[in-house]
Amino acid sequence: MSKNIVKVGDINCGADELFLISGPCVIEDESIMMKTAEKLKEVTERLNIPMIYKASFQKDNRSSVDFYRGPGIEEGLRIMQKVKDEFGFSLVSDIHYPDQVKPAAEVLDILQIPAYLCMQTDLVVGAAETGKVVNIKHGQFLAPENMIKPAQKIESTGNKNIILTERGYSFGYNDLIVDPRSFYEMRKTGYPVVFDVTHSIRKYGIPSADPNGGARQYLGTLARAGVAAGIDGLFIETHPCPSEALCDAASQLDVNQLEEFMKPLIELHNIEVSYRK
Repeated sequence: MSKNIVKVGDINCGADELFLISGPCVIEDESIMMKTAEKLKEVTERLNIPMIYKASFQKDNRSSVDFYRGPGIEEGLRIMQKVKDEFGFSLVSDIHYPDQVKPAAEVLDILQIPAYLCMQTDLVVGAAETGKVVNIKHGQFLAPENMIKPAQKIESTGNKNIILTERGYSFGYNDLIVDPRSFYEMRKTGYPVVFDVTHSIRKYGIPSADPNGGARQYLGTLARAGVAAGIDGLFIETHPCPSEALCDAASQLDVNQLEEFMKPLIELHNIEVSYRK
């Protein structure tokens, strides 16, 4: 399969080196964001793995109007810029509305289209027209081969800086299912494919603060399956104390466990690359 290499800072997404997208689900207070970034910097330097820092300034798809949705775009981007200035990470965050595109593009290196919104033409095309890298989350309702459709909307602007991210299908009663065939189908687009493993273990319908709102016991198994299937990057939401996180508390990985979690995945990726060659 031919592959487009997408440049994010000094990271060649889609080349043979596995890359990581990591950080808290949503931007909380500045100290948590900086503490997480500091630990991620230490871990990724020891592992020698390139990393992009992720946190959402707004989570507009929470299941209750009472749940924390983030600080908003102005304060959120200020904190993200501070992370970039201090630690040198490239940045990614979600955008939900066309009027968020321009201010977000002034700070972020990647504009992320949430899964629910991947077919929203004005949003997707507006993000593409900035020339920035666009990460399209795979809609839970969309067959993987149809992810070429939102990618083509981006291509219509002349922008081919596209990343596709798998995060599971809605199936049955609030379960998300990861079908390894989706990695194969999305790789056929020629664009780098990322696996958002922590979102794939969320249990819909259960508040994320409830310990039953996520199935962490499957993280390692699913991550290994994705790496063995040939993904280019892993998306792992991390937090210094997941049980106290304001969003996705039951599914985020403790950032202090990330190093040991990643070691076998890097080894497996190297084997997969050698097999491919």
